[in-house]
Amino acid sequence: MTGRPLHILFAGGGTGGHLFPALAIAEEVTCMRPGTRISFAGTADRIEARIVPPLGYAFFTIWISGFRRRLSLQTILVPLKIAVSLVQSAMLLRRTRPQAVVGTGGYVCGPVVYMASVMGIPTVIQEQNSYPGVTTRLLASRATRVYLTFEETRNLLPSTREVVVSGNPTRGTVGEAGRDEAHAFFGTDAGKRTLLVFGGSLGARSINDALAAALPALAAADVQVIWQTGEQDFERMRRYGTATRSVGTVHVLRFIDRMDLAYAAADLVLCRAGATTLAELTRAGLPSILVPYPHAAADHQTSNARAMVAAGASLMIPDAELSGRLGGELLRLLSDTGARKTMADGARSLSRPGAAKTIAAGVIELAEAFAHG
Repeated sequence: MTGRPLHILFAGGGTGGHLFPALAIAEEVTCMRPGTRISFAGTADRIEARIVPPLGYAFFTIWISGFRRRLSLQTILVPLKIAVSLVQSAMLLRRTRPQAVVGTGGYVCGPVVYMASVMGIPTVIQEQNSYPGVTTRLLASRATRVYLTFEETRNLLPSTREVVVSGNPTRGTVGEAGRDEAHAFFGTDAGKRTLLVFGGSLGARSINDALAAALPALAAADVQVIWQTGEQDFERMRRYGTATRSVGTVHVLRFIDRMDLAYAAADLVLCRAGATTLAELTRAGLPSILVPYPHAAADHQTSNARAMVAAGASLMIPDAELSGRLGGELLRLLSDTGARKTMADGARSLSRPGAAKTIAAGVIELAEAFAHG
């Protein structure tokens, strides 16, 4: 059905795991329904404020943050922030008049999706993890439709109007870039074995520390490293960068904007086990060493990693064992082409590249029904 241009508002962020699925869905909406206006609501000091505006999407900020258990000024301000964020969300919705609102997690999607439901606007929630986040658990019963990555998540939600198990949406560029293009972008050698390391958009201190200890052995094996440290560890780890050396080149980066190219450059990936990361690894068909974040809700990252291990796609190292095992496991896998190929095949067997398209089609359907209702 065609008609006047639609407007779809996305709300989500705080981490790349919440933001990148929203971007993947938005890209598919634009492809499937040209002329659709896409905008994003997020917070002013997190990843979405840096990533979204350069992509050409309108970006609106909401004043909201998470609750911390320890007493602090931020904790005291939470009730005020909730009240203000609800008012801001209502004003934003009245001003921009979207035909659908899509929440992909993070605290910012709470007030926006809630107020959209109160105002009768169709709402969609997309949950990446096997154990649903607090925002999803609170809003699922109000949402028009909920899209899940895992079937077992259905039993952890309150009664909902409609639930669809779609898989986790990934950006269409993942798995499409060529190796030569990728290495040209990073200034690395396409002929060398390459380890890609990241701990999510916020970084991971335990992974960074264990990798730093393993760097001499990797350099001796002539392995180059593309290393996203995250904001907090960048200054501490940048001294390990050896981008001007011919052996054991280490590229230390605060953040990698072009993860599609990073994946294309990699022979092996070392990372956490967030659902969005794993969806991208399976789409790219990459072998990986997974280090689940030990403090994730219901230890869901360990569950995520075990599914990858069961498919032969990954090796899992618990966070507590990282310092003692990492160096040896990296060298073993980087020296075994056959093992990496078997893992890559296992990763591809879990890929659901059509997830973003499935969700985008559902969002467009709801928006058009609302627009013509």
